[in-house]
Amino acid sequence: MCFSGSTLIVVHSSSGKTMKIINVDSEIMSGTPVFNGTRVPLQNLFDYLETGDSIEKFLEDFPSVRREQVVGLLEISQESIAEILN
Repeated sequence: MCFSGSTLIVVHSSSGKTMKIINVDSEIMSGTPVFNGTRVPLQNLFDYLETGDSIEKFLEDFPSVRREQVVGLLEISQESIAEILN
């Protein structure tokens, strides 16, 4: 997937609140998808979870990421998998 410029993915959560979760900008980390408002790559979260670390540990190590962003990203991932399987 290739993006030029800046892409911000906004998700409406189940609570009805709008969240800015993902930012892809060629000027930030060479276009690596990051949590909006940070320089923390999304892949870092998945790496933590894959090795058995908790969301709490991830948030302690990356305090610029908000819990709502993590939950929103996991919801996006879950919905994407459900769409693929259906």
